[in-house]
Amino acid sequence: MTERNYKEQMVADRRWLHAHPEDGWNEFETTYFIVKRLEELGLKALAGIEVIEPKAVMGRNEEAAEAAQQRAREHGVPEEFLKRLGGYTGAMAVLETGRPGPVTAIRVDIDCLPIEETTSPEHEANQGHYRSEYPGFSHACGHDGHTAVGLGVAAWLADHKDSLNGTVKVLFQPAEEGVRGAAAMAAKGIVDDVDWFAGAHIGCGAYLGQVGVSHHGYLATTKFDLEYEGIQAAAGSPEKGRSALMCAAATCMSLGSLPGHSQGITRVQIGKLISGVGRNIVAPHAYMQLEVRGESTEINDYMAANVEMTVKGMAAAYGVQYRLTRMGEAVTYKGDEEAVEAVKTSAASVPGVESVVDMNAKVGSEDCTMLIRRVQEHGGKAAFFYYGCNHPGHHRGDFCIQDEVSLPIGWGVFTNFIKSRNA
Repeated sequence: MTERNYKEQMVADRRWLHAHPEDGWNEFETTYFIVKRLEELGLKALAGIEVIEPKAVMGRNEEAAEAAQQRAREHGVPEEFLKRLGGYTGAMAVLETGRPGPVTAIRVDIDCLPIEETTSPEHEANQGHYRSEYPGFSHACGHDGHTAVGLGVAAWLADHKDSLNGTVKVLFQPAEEGVRGAAAMAAKGIVDDVDWFAGAHIGCGAYLGQVGVSHHGYLATTKFDLEYEGIQAAAGSPEKGRSALMCAAATCMSLGSLPGHSQGITRVQIGKLISGVGRNIVAPHAYMQLEVRGESTEINDYMAANVEMTVKGMAAAYGVQYRLTRMGEAVTYKGDEEAVEAVKTSAASVPGVESVVDMNAKVGSEDCTMLIRRVQEHGGKAAFFYYGCNHPGHHRGDFCIQDEVSLPIGWGVFTNFIKSRNA
């Protein structure tokens, strides 16, 4: 294939994926789309339970996964394939050249967000007629573009397998949103033999034509689901009840005033609270979604421990039961300078790249850090970069990426990086 062919295929793939968004741990159609393509290319393809360690899975809803599998069946995904997945999503392509050389891996993510896509006629997906077909869900963070780039790299690997050495892996990671999927991939051990690793994200602080390469950054984070179980009673007999709602409200106020840490940035965010039955009923249940973040893993652990202590104390004070569940986690990032410089060099010669800059994120979190940490723990070297697009902000219904220009840049950096390690 020519570079034009790769570009045309990536754009077509991205637009199909954009129209069929699936959220974390429910990407069954997406996984089938990926694996079918990898097998057509003649690459070894692993998927589902073959790349995921179930014991390390966080934030997966069994009922939602069952519903997603049923939709996949209705949309033509073979039952045999769903059985192969074992209820889990995600995939990996492997090219084993049979010649001596390093093991190089790249990682892309595949999930969407529970965000309704804009109906504005100016929006690129509406102009191009590939708007999300699934109400309430859209690729509002560019993971459709990531997946398309990963498939473009896989096609390039298949075309250049005779000129490469060692082994190359392309990881298609599920459930990045909420930082839920990378830990389960890492725990499976699929990057334990990796010598060189690169991950990336479209957009963020990089504009179209710019590549930003990170030396360090991101906040470590822990995501929690909290459930309080009280005792229902009539409002006229409050002594007979135990209000889960009042306990949850007090918890919100207490968590919002947790002390920070003198050694770095901290965050506490309570994003959701559902409680109550009626105005004259003592609320028996409360459900909360919250998170903490820290500039270092140690600071994040400090914040998480404070959450656990506060929740336990509030439950005792209000006489209710509680269940606090960790739903996701990520660590901070520190790239290996040799890998960082290799990515910079790889980016500099990509057509369309106007500038290559240092771009160290001090906010936000990214669960690719879990895979990077695993690679580094086993002696491998890793780096993370951004390939730009012009967008109004991530996690919005009008997020856009200019795929005809942005995707070839991401693809070019990845393929150049692989050539620099395995050619």
